[in-house]
Amino acid sequence: MNALQQLIQARMAELNRSYGEIARRGGLPRSTVYHLASHQRPVRVPNPRTLERLADGLEVPEHVVRAAAAAAAGFVLDEQPADDPEIEVLVASLARLTPQERRHVSALVRSMLEATAREVPEPEGLPQGNKTASL
Repeated sequence: MNALQQLIQARMAELNRSYGEIARRGGLPRSTVYHLASHQRPVRVPNPRTLERLADGLEVPEHVVRAAAAAAAGFVLDEQPADDPEIEVLVASLARLTPQERRHVSALVRSMLEATAREVPEPEGLPQGNKTASL
């Protein structure tokens, strides 16, 4: 049983509620709650709005559901705050993008990181602007 399944099952038992009741309280279809609680390994992390609604239905903080869903999909969340507030704003903003927009952002970031990795540092001791040494 994965982390999200465990969370759903545990809260259902604690609250003495059915899939239908959790779904109704969270504003989700019963089939969504059942699917999340019964499929061993999700293909991807559910939509942020689905996780938000599931948190409401389970009466737990949203970050608890997000962490369980990420773990179920094989991800590990870094819970440490970023030293740079700009990074936190960027990360928080990703949840508001559509899946297609997130794929574009992801491709852009990968491209930028690959370009940075390919850059060759200038050898030390050469004059600025001169990239070749005379023999």
